[in-house]
Amino acid sequence: MKRLLHLAAIGLVALSLSGCLGGKYMSHFALQPTPHGVDDIERTRHKADSLMPGSTAWYDSLKTRGILKDAWTSSWDDKKIHACYVPAANPAEAQGTAIVVHGYGDNHIVFLYLVRMYRDLFNYNVLFPDLQYHGYSEGDEIQMGWYDRLDLEKWISIAHDLFKDDFMVLHGVSMGGATVMMASGDPLPDYVKCIVEDCGYSSVILQFDHNRKESFGFVPPSILQSASVVTKHNHGWSFWEASSLTQLEKSTIPMLFIHGDADDFVPFDNLQKNFDAKKHGYKEMYVCHGALHANSYQKDPETYIHKVSSFLKTVKNMVAVGVYSNTNVLHEE
Repeated sequence: MKRLLHLAAIGLVALSLSGCLGGKYMSHFALQPTPHGVDDIERTRHKADSLMPGSTAWYDSLKTRGILKDAWTSSWDDKKIHACYVPAANPAEAQGTAIVVHGYGDNHIVFLYLVRMYRDLFNYNVLFPDLQYHGYSEGDEIQMGWYDRLDLEKWISIAHDLFKDDFMVLHGVSMGGATVMMASGDPLPDYVKCIVEDCGYSSVILQFDHNRKESFGFVPPSILQSASVVTKHNHGWSFWEASSLTQLEKSTIPMLFIHGDADDFVPFDNLQKNFDAKKHGYKEMYVCHGALHANSYQKDPETYIHKVSSFLKTVKNMVAVGVYSNTNVLHEE
């Protein structure tokens, strides 16, 4: 019996040790991938052109002419972070300011199709940042939107100082969608009038568990608990606290939710979870049929542009006629 207990104790220690090591590996694998940052710029330039041909030539031309510029500031944890900004195509008649937030492993260059949509089609000023650990921004790890929301709130203030608008929209895709949803539950300035989230996940733990099942099915779910403990110790936040749902429950700002019904990376059911979690304020939903992850614009650009444009006009009309409210549910779909 003593021998059996001794062997059992050794086995428990081994399992515990493997769990800790596994948790450390999973945390590092998810939050500190390589290549990243400046080393990954060339890949993302190609990706931007694959999403909309000519995007980087458009970007380079505006930058060469001094129209598109760089901005730098300090992050919530005192890292050097970067964004680009560009005025509306017709600055004298600018309709507002948009902040476009990229996804996991990308940077400010990837979603130039949205920057072009807001600037060239909607006549908005646009600021589009690199989240920490991406693009030209510093950072020790990917923050999965949770602490990114704090940096976003700094960019909100900077964009307002640059363009002096009283109408701002936040538009994020994938992890950027989660970032804007997570920010929506925090107190935001009055000039932030609405949010567009495209295929954002409901919470980090749900997303990582889905990724575990899809890519590491042999790994038990308990590994995520270990990885979360490691992340909390090393980076200050846990997978469970980083939740779009809990932030949406506090949100009162008008919001458009977009998701492709063929998305199997951030599963389509996240759309309804996110939509239902937002119980206060105006909201709309757009399902892009047949769209894969972060592919709704490419699948049906005409409808995507129409849905976003219509949503912005609706919110502007609410402001103009005095029925804009951050406390009442005015619309559900």
